[in-house]
Parts: sequence; C-alpha cells; structure tokens
Amino acid sequence: MADAPERVAFLAAHADVALVSAEMPLRANLSVLDNIALIPEYRDNVPYDDAADAAWQLLVAAGVEDCAFKRDPDLDGAQRFAAKLLRAAIARPPIIVIDRPGLLLPDHHHPSHVATLLERLGDHLNVCWIVDYAWNRPLYPHP
Repeated sequence: MADAPERVAFLAAHADVALVSAEMPLRANLSVLDNIALIPEYRDNVPYDDAADAAWQLLVAAGVEDCAFKRDPDLDGAQRFAAKLLRAAIARPPIIVIDRPGLLLPDHHHPSHVATLLERLGDHLNVCWIVDYAWNRPLYPHP
C-alpha cells in the first residue's frame, strides 16, 4: 500500500476476510487456547471440548503449544502474533489478512518468522495476504 488511507480503504473493501491486526486484540482474561477456541465455540456453537481440541491441534501444528495456557499480558510478541493468526485460522476462512506484520512483531525479523509460521500451518490455511506499505515490499517474496 502506498499510504495509510490506501491501507484503510483496502481493509474496508475486504471486510469479509479474517483479520490479524494490532487493532484486533486478544481477550486478556482468556488463555491463548481459550482465545482460539472461542471462535468455533460462539460462531458455530461447537462444544467447548471440541473447540479446545481444534485449538490445541493448531497450536501444535504451529509449534507454539507452550503458550496455550498463558494470557495476553504474559505473551511475547511472537506468541501474541501466533495466537492472533491461529484465532483467525481456526474458522478456516477463505482469506486471512495479516495487517502490517512488522507492527505485530517489532522485536523479530518478521518476514522469516511469518513465513515459517505460515509454512507450518499450510494444511490449515486457505489463502493468506500480507498488507503492508510499499516501502516494505523488498521484505516479502514475490511470485
């Protein structure tokens, strides 16, 4: 995106996507496992045990099961990002949009971190778009 207004317009035009964003916080009173399980539990009326099992499988696939019982204040940036991505992924939406991964992962080399996590979750994702500013284009591989 060229600038903030273009990014905001793009996101507004794609309101049907699952968004991973700094503006979409985790529920601070819930564990990571419960934040992820909350989506199928309330959107699809899935019993908690089944939703938690599905959330656990995603945590294991992503290799971040060590943060399953932590709450948001106890997470580092990488764990928080993974929790948000898994929360979006559990519903298996057609498109997940990661909005400005550098903002979500300020203490990590975010392109490789995001690529590794997306690769681990390949069987659990449909399409994933990264929305970032044009000056960050060199950070991302091009098809």
